[in-house]
Amino acid sequence: MGLREWSVGGVLLSPFLIYVLLALLVTGALRLLLRLTPVGRWIWHEALFDCALYVCVLTLITVVLGPL
Repeated sequence: MGLREWSVGGVLLSPFLIYVLLALLVTGALRLLLRLTPVGRWIWHEALFDCALYVCVLTLITVVLGPL
C-alpha cells in the first residue's frame, strides 16, 4: 500500500487513515479477548493500557504495511 496519498473525488486522503482505522479494530479485538480471559484482571489502569496498546498496534501496522 505504501504511504502515498489517494485522490478520492478530488480530495487527497492519507493511507495513514486506513492504518488508524485498522489499528482501532485490532485493538478492540485484543481488548475483547483480554476481557474474556483472566489476564484482563491484571490490568491496573484500563484507559492507560488501552492507549498504550493502540499505539503499539498502530506502530506495528505502520511498520509492516508501510513499505508495501
